[in-house]
Amino acid sequence: MFSLKKNHLSFILLIICITLSTVIFAETNKQHFTKDNFAHWLNAAYIAQAAYQPTEKMTAVLNAQGYEVEQSSQIDGFSVGYILATNHKTRQHILAIRGTANAENIMVDAAFVLVPDKLTGIKIHQGFLLSASDIYQSVKDKVNPDYTINTIGHSLGGATAIILAMMFDSQGSHVGEIITFGQPKVTNISGSRHFEHLNVIRLVTPKDVVPLVPPLDPMDMMNLSIFWHQGTEIMLYNNNQYAVLTGISSMLRAADFLNDVPSKQHIDSHFMSTYVAYLKPKLKSAIEIEYESDFKFSDWFGSSSSNEANTK
Repeated sequence: MFSLKKNHLSFILLIICITLSTVIFAETNKQHFTKDNFAHWLNAAYIAQAAYQPTEKMTAVLNAQGYEVEQSSQIDGFSVGYILATNHKTRQHILAIRGTANAENIMVDAAFVLVPDKLTGIKIHQGFLLSASDIYQSVKDKVNPDYTINTIGHSLGGATAIILAMMFDSQGSHVGEIITFGQPKVTNISGSRHFEHLNVIRLVTPKDVVPLVPPLDPMDMMNLSIFWHQGTEIMLYNNNQYAVLTGISSMLRAADFLNDVPSKQHIDSHFMSTYVAYLKPKLKSAIEIEYESDFKFSDWFGSSSSNEANTK
């Protein structure tokens, strides 16, 4: 009994420390986004969506944004493909990664195992690392070292996109921005901190459960082995509203994983078509609101009243 209470106290103290550090960071790094930002992210969404399309459609979308397709391929054995495109006028590369839009498969295949990666120097999800390593080896010699490389991806492709950005950054390439849609977690707190200098924008929808995978486990938090997201999370609502979350405020959204019963709505919320539809209203006006979390510690530990009832 004593050890259990001690563990709970340790966890609560850790939450307080992380929350305070997050608040301090937020006070000095407030970000305000405009409809221009959402127009930019919508263009990225079109590219992420085009990655699922036939070559002609994919090429047309990239050409419309000033990019020439240099290389595209499917990675054997993985549910990902990639497109490397270049804009020589702006000296920019885009590496867009196609994942699977099947949220059910992601939930079933959520055996999150962290393994050390020599290239980045951090621990990364084993499955995502394998696909990222294959893509990196395929494209590294085609990337101009004098150009900026940006990565984009949806779902598993988003996870691969952020790992690729870490790989290029660790090898001295100039990494511009990473934009992901419905991206699951890829590394732990230490790995996230190591690459906190990267410009990561993670777009999510309220009912997309994939960015919550794996859900936050308080027992893991005590030994700091939990998976941890990077960058700024933009919560897209189906109107012109959005919310901005970072750090612990983003991670505690995993409480929704415990409170909601999985349904077709959760699966539909993960599709790229949903992300495109949720971005479009922000082009006329984008209104930031506070994200209202329904997180309660009783979601993990149970209320005192229920515990007492169970002991009677």
